[in-house]
Amino acid sequence: HDNKPTGKSPAWLTTSSSPDQFPLQVVSTMLRTVLAACMACCLVAGANASSVSGFNTVGLRSQLAGASGSPLRLKGGSTPTKSVDEVIGVYSKKNRLALTLADFMREETLKNPANSDLEHIFGGIQAACRAIADMVSKAGIQDMTGLAGTGENVQGEEQKKLDILSNDVFKDKLRKTGCMAYLGSEEEDTAISIEGSRRGDYTAVFDPLDGSSNIDAAISVGTIFGIYKGAKDKKEFPLLTGDEQVAAGYCMYSTCTILMITTGDGVNGFTLDTSLGEFVLTHPNVKMPPRGKIYSCNQGNCPQWPAKLKNYFENVSAGKGQTGQKYGMRYIGSMVGDMHRTLLYGGLFLYPADSKNKSGKLRLLYEANPMAMLAEQAGGKASIGDSRVMEFKPTELHQRVPIFIGSSEDVDEVCSYLK
Repeated sequence: HDNKPTGKSPAWLTTSSSPDQFPLQVVSTMLRTVLAACMACCLVAGANASSVSGFNTVGLRSQLAGASGSPLRLKGGSTPTKSVDEVIGVYSKKNRLALTLADFMREETLKNPANSDLEHIFGGIQAACRAIADMVSKAGIQDMTGLAGTGENVQGEEQKKLDILSNDVFKDKLRKTGCMAYLGSEEEDTAISIEGSRRGDYTAVFDPLDGSSNIDAAISVGTIFGIYKGAKDKKEFPLLTGDEQVAAGYCMYSTCTILMITTGDGVNGFTLDTSLGEFVLTHPNVKMPPRGKIYSCNQGNCPQWPAKLKNYFENVSAGKGQTGQKYGMRYIGSMVGDMHRTLLYGGLFLYPADSKNKSGKLRLLYEANPMAMLAEQAGGKASIGDSRVMEFKPTELHQRVPIFIGSSEDVDEVCSYLK
């Protein structure tokens, strides 16, 4: 608005103007920005009213600046404060609010306007992940543990209550973005086609609650997802290679909720600040070490593995591998938890084919491909044994593959045993 007192509405608000001049997407983005700012203001206002830790932010600076004699200490703390700005920064959460996921995606859109739909998609994803994180944290006290009693899903696995709830939440939030043409879920027999005014140009594939068998034991679980473009005019669910993904990620629900994402330009991690309901950038530009010293697998399946693979484990666990260092084993039983550790610390995660699962165990579209994209964007590798995971052409929604994923040198070494 030009602020002139004409008494008339600005042109872009009149019904005669084209929607393209001021698209509703812009309004949606602006409103989300304002909402995030208001939530931050509410936090500070609440602190002022309740004088958390014995201080309020309005008077804190003057108290610190005017303090004389002994150094001022925060209530309950033993370390003297070093500067006014340092205390204000920690107290007001200013530093942790430097870049939220919404801010990050907005910057990506400004750099490349073609990513505007991805901004809305990740808005839906983070809303779904917040809801699932809340359900997971309250599962034990709200009767959401245990089997749902609906029988087996298409994978031949008994569905847990949270499997169904998480699937419903993820479908709902993605559908409401208005960007989706198809949804493919581990919990659905067939792909879901989005029709009507909400149909968009993207396909999302996802495992809404990976590792749900761990729920009753309160062990970390997660959500895995991959995003593809170019599906609006497709008559059938598009079966594309992992190389055609435009974005991928996972959300881990553990001691904290961490969302790791890539849009094809590196990997960044965001941690949920529950006081604000915002994912805050905590792991910028993640790089996987080229070597680790941990392997992660279900070694109970070892009797069914090929002899060449058994030789690999015998060598690295005895310190007879390429590095000459003994490897240790860590296995959570949730791909998200095991891959999160591998992504940060390096090493190898694998689920090979065996005499029982001749085609492998993990699903290509919504487990292997998204994790492979994250690994490669972080400098690692992902293989099915003789080629890259993301080169493998799928033939069905729930197709399974073997996988060897992690630090580049570790993946190369294990695959050399399979030749």
